[in-house]
Amino acid sequence: MTDPAPPSKRRLKMWIRLLGVTRQAESHLREVLRVQHETTLPRFDVMAALYRRRDGVTMSELSRMLLVSNGNATTVVDRLEKDGLVRRTPSETDRRTVFVALTPAGLSQFEGLAAGHEAEVSKLFANLSETDLEALTDILKRMGAA
Repeated sequence: MTDPAPPSKRRLKMWIRLLGVTRQAESHLREVLRVQHETTLPRFDVMAALYRRRDGVTMSELSRMLLVSNGNATTVVDRLEKDGLVRRTPSETDRRTVFVALTPAGLSQFEGLAAGHEAEVSKLFANLSETDLEALTDILKRMGAA
């Protein structure tokens, strides 16, 4: 009988598996957003961040929230603004600062997107039991805290 692989090898295999599941799920969600909702994952992510902060955020805050460059965030916000889904408001105290927030149309559109996204994520992980979900959530929380 052979010895089990050392912990470092098992951790590496787990990481590769976790990365594969994540990439597969993200690819599927990108396609669903594109085909069923005629939008992109970056647009969805920006709208989700603005939905969580309804009072608006600065472009720098938005970039930090999304872990993207200011340039990437600006490109997406430009398109959303052109489509009437976000508005930019200059700061009253610092003219270099601009706040971004969802418009009522953006809020409405995001709520529809979010419902579809949630349903699709639920389908992706439908084979996990409640016990599986709790265990996996606990493991990922512990990993995030480490």
